[in-house]
Amino acid sequence: MSADTRESAAFDVDALTRLGRVTAAEVAPDGAWLAVQVARLDRDEARYVSDLWRISASDPAAELTRLTWGESDDRSPRFRPDGALLFLSARPTPTDEKGRFTQVWMLPPGGGEARPITDEPLGVDAFACGGERVVVLTSVWPGVAHGQQREHGIERAEKGPSTLHYTTMPVRSWDHWLPTAAPHLVVYDGEQRTDLTPDADRDHRDSPWAMAGNGRTVVISREQPGADRLPESQLLAFDLETGASTIIPTTPRALIEGLAVSPDGRWAVGELHARVDGMLGRPALWRFDLKQGSAAPLAGDWDVHPSICAVTERRALVVAGVRGRTVPFAVDLADGSVQRLVAKDAPGSFRRLRRGPDGTLVALTDRLLHPPEVCRIDDGTPQRLAALSGFDAAWAEGVVVDDFSVESTDGAAVHGLLVHRPGAGPSPALLWVHGGPVGQHEDGWHWRWNALTAVAAGYTVSLPNPRGSTGYGQAFVEGIWNNAWGGICYDDVMAAADRLEVHPSVDAERVALMGASFGGYMTNWIGARSDRFRCLVSHAGIYRMSTFHGTSDWPAWFELQAGIDPAHPEFDRHSPHRLVEKWKTPTLVMHGEKDYRVPVSQALLLFEDLQRHGVESELVVFPDENHWILRPRNARAWYRAWLDFVARHMSA
Repeated sequence: MSADTRESAAFDVDALTRLGRVTAAEVAPDGAWLAVQVARLDRDEARYVSDLWRISASDPAAELTRLTWGESDDRSPRFRPDGALLFLSARPTPTDEKGRFTQVWMLPPGGGEARPITDEPLGVDAFACGGERVVVLTSVWPGVAHGQQREHGIERAEKGPSTLHYTTMPVRSWDHWLPTAAPHLVVYDGEQRTDLTPDADRDHRDSPWAMAGNGRTVVISREQPGADRLPESQLLAFDLETGASTIIPTTPRALIEGLAVSPDGRWAVGELHARVDGMLGRPALWRFDLKQGSAAPLAGDWDVHPSICAVTERRALVVAGVRGRTVPFAVDLADGSVQRLVAKDAPGSFRRLRRGPDGTLVALTDRLLHPPEVCRIDDGTPQRLAALSGFDAAWAEGVVVDDFSVESTDGAAVHGLLVHRPGAGPSPALLWVHGGPVGQHEDGWHWRWNALTAVAAGYTVSLPNPRGSTGYGQAFVEGIWNNAWGGICYDDVMAAADRLEVHPSVDAERVALMGASFGGYMTNWIGARSDRFRCLVSHAGIYRMSTFHGTSDWPAWFELQAGIDPAHPEFDRHSPHRLVEKWKTPTLVMHGEKDYRVPVSQALLLFEDLQRHGVESELVVFPDENHWILRPRNARAWYRAWLDFVARHMSA
């Protein structure tokens, strides 16, 4: 039995968008089963909604049970110690008959109908539970009584005023203006509701937070603007037994980017990124002693970019990018020693590590050739526990993922992955540059840039990890810093193109270059410097750096990354617009109009300049999308647009 999907005879964008999307898994207190969140298309295939499923924690052959269904988007499963399953849902309630506001719901441990256990006026954004307590993150209008919050918000939305007033940057984030209503932490202790942060404004916007399993401690990052106009964090810890709160300082210009707390509430572990002039700096694990109120680095010499998943009494469970894979590790809280949790030849990437009561590790695992599923890790060996995505293994038959390495102009090795069908004869190829630029292409499933979709359409796909990529040490990452975007990274990508063109699976005369965000920038930069590619696809790419700086949602971060005053003439030295008169290659420009990270003006400027200089070019805009193309029907249109554009130019 598998999650409800409609399979296609061949893998294509229709099949891609109809797959079940496994996004979370939590282990029940008895360790016997897991609650798994799986997103699917709604009845109109217009959006994704999630259901919760029950799977065995040990037997892959056991029957799968669907716990929730409908169009209410049931997600974020969490367990109480008594076995009750809590989750977020936008189901109608007696005070919200239209289901406008997401609340925390509970499925009783002995079975029965779900019931809401919160009634937050503006809904619940996220929640955690420990013991019998529940803590929620919810928005609160300043200066409005609790009982009038919902009515005030609805009236403002329907009748106005729509005024937004700011005294400091930032004012936007990704696809929305920062609202006046601010995130607060609220604890539910039986029938008692207490706002832990009644005076919060910008303190907890996008802040990581976590709760101890015993229900006695909750921690959240509190952010204030630093001297460089970027946020810096302190850790705010609440003792829910006494009501006391403690501030644990970190270091100046440091941002906490992830948090987890041990079950006993003694330790918190976070990812902390300390900014320094002249370099990016490496995010590192920090251990917070919640009893002593102190903080210190954990495994400070470990040269990776770690992401915290969970904390046990003695270890932090993390994942980190290593040479094109996301690998699970355990870090000892006492001495900082690091243990790899899967064998070096374990395929794919791992995410969302969880530990069961018997010490069993559970994770989501995926590959370039298979979407995420739930696995159990025993003695370093992952075992898939269920098939919830509806993926047909025949879709990937004959497709392989090969590692490659090529020498760049400075002698550094540039690693990447090649997805292709060996023995199928020379095929047209796509070279994809990843975004970030601090990130990596990995042997992991990607919903928005899906390599298998391209291979199924007849292409070989090259996924290089040039300078700026994680997984190869911090010195490799730093190669993108200090106004160097178009420098050695350009050489790295071109070296990968050289390697691609001599591969036996590739027709060297038919290679296209594609990328999004930073990858879109690099596509634009290469388009302005080289005509070696048959065509270009630039999605959400930066084209004119000086105008991008002032219109992006985080201008201070881009200025820090450039390491130079935006008014300085050298700020635009690697800006593609300066060389547009050299651009010859046919180009497809794609963008979402609600993209505030890379505003749509970048696409309009690029398209106008290409048209003005007589370059064959097309523009595809999605007025209702942001930095990513997320709506299912839009995603299909997005894939089909660039596949059609590339196919036309490959056959020319």
